Amino acid sequence: MAFDFKSARFWAEEMLRQRIEPGARVIDATMGNGKDTLWLAGLVGETGKVYAFDVQKDAVERSRARLEEAGLLDRVRLIHDGHERVLSHVQEPVDAAVFNLGWLPGGDKRFTTRVDTTLQALKGCLELLKPGGLMTICAYPGHEEGELERRAIQEWAAALDSGRYDALTKAYLNQPNKPPQLFAIKRVK
Repeated sequence: MAFDFKSARFWAEEMLRQRIEPGARVIDATMGNGKDTLWLAGLVGETGKVYAFDVQKDAVERSRARLEEAGLLDRVRLIHDGHERVLSHVQEPVDAAVFNLGWLPGGDKRFTTRVDTTLQALKGCLELLKPGGLMTICAYPGHEEGELERRAIQEWAAALDSGRYDALTKAYLNQPNKPPQLFAIKRVK
């Protein structure tokens, strides 16, 4: 049997699967085409809620169609706004927050997540995170803005109060194609 280290997305999903239970409140800070939003809607169950953000109208509409087809739209609040405005839209504590940075798969690569808005969104989600809550961030350093985001997130996470948060990273160190790096933040207190 072949052994594989797996991807940042795989490890993020593994951690989230352990944390998200039916009834959970979750933020999908980067909705994209709605695949993660749909998966999260399944995890939170009938009594849970997913707050899903994207600035691109196409992303919101694709996600809406995907959720309607699966019969899970009632579990999700689709928000056509930047994730940096999370505190304007979510007023309740959350069990998890998910970031899958970069650009909309199949979309215009000129539109990508940006360091300033991503850091603002991370800070907002951290404020909403319940004790025991989990935030996962998949950062894509394969393009210029993605590398800037990765560095900024690493600095931000390393500076978090270790009495209140555990911060972890998983990354390939020697791959020329610069695969995504996972950051995971758990609120301890």
